[in-house]
Amino acid sequence: MMRQGRGRSACAPAVVCVGMINYTERITLLMEDIVRRTPLLSFIDLSEVLVFARFGRSDAEGPFATCHCLTLPESEPGYFFWRDRNTGELTRRSEWFVTKSPIVRVGPKTIKYLISFVLPRYTDQSLERSRKADFYPGAAGWLAKLDTIFHELYHIDPDESGIRRFVRADGSDSLRSHGPRFYEEVAQMVGEYLGASPEPELYEFLMHDFSELDRRFGGVVATTFRNFPSFPQRYMEPLNLPAEDLSVRIERIKRLSQPAVYTEHDLHVRQFTDAKARRLPRRPHVAA
Repeated sequence: MMRQGRGRSACAPAVVCVGMINYTERITLLMEDIVRRTPLLSFIDLSEVLVFARFGRSDAEGPFATCHCLTLPESEPGYFFWRDRNTGELTRRSEWFVTKSPIVRVGPKTIKYLISFVLPRYTDQSLERSRKADFYPGAAGWLAKLDTIFHELYHIDPDESGIRRFVRADGSDSLRSHGPRFYEEVAQMVGEYLGASPEPELYEFLMHDFSELDRRFGGVVATTFRNFPSFPQRYMEPLNLPAEDLSVRIERIKRLSQPAVYTEHDLHVRQFTDAKARRLPRRPHVAA
């Protein structure tokens, strides 16, 4: 189980972004209040959760946010294979490999979950024409963004076994990450949270779309990874095992091109626009 506590979330290095709104930092602060006030999410230790941003245009299809699990164990050894369509004969196969999760550490803490928000797409979402609208009749459009935050936090599994599993009406496990009542339960948590009268300054930034944020703050920045647009993801590691059938051609699997271990030094802050994201310089070190 993730320990009870209100540990501070992992954060990005200091950079030169005077006046700009740090969007992932604002979301992280809001998450801390959400976890504190929401019993179903109170098990989450946010010092083991890292919020970061990915780029995505508002006018393009795609997710607004995603919960990424880093606690999945190493897979059993396996390989890919190909057969002749007509004869069914094995024609070639890949090397043996295992699939692993990368390690992400920020200071002494090992990160167990990443939650990515897609900018500027996330900032421009609304309840209008969304499947969430039925749960918020007559509500302001920005509640779609608050719902998304609860949605991603609700994916965190109390048992750290991956993404939270849900059950069907008959009590059996659902293979989908969204159970039958998932959206309803998320909306219920949102309503209970707002009913608890949280400080408005914690969530007011959600009321503005990207162009308004850019105008008000002179820019929107967010935490990203050094190898942007990539980020820590499951990868395949080849195994040096002998081939059982030397008559079958062995294909090499793609070698790892990203780090297997990430630290706080791999976190960078980038400024996002409606067309791209650019890295900002770090603040110069000043001796005491």
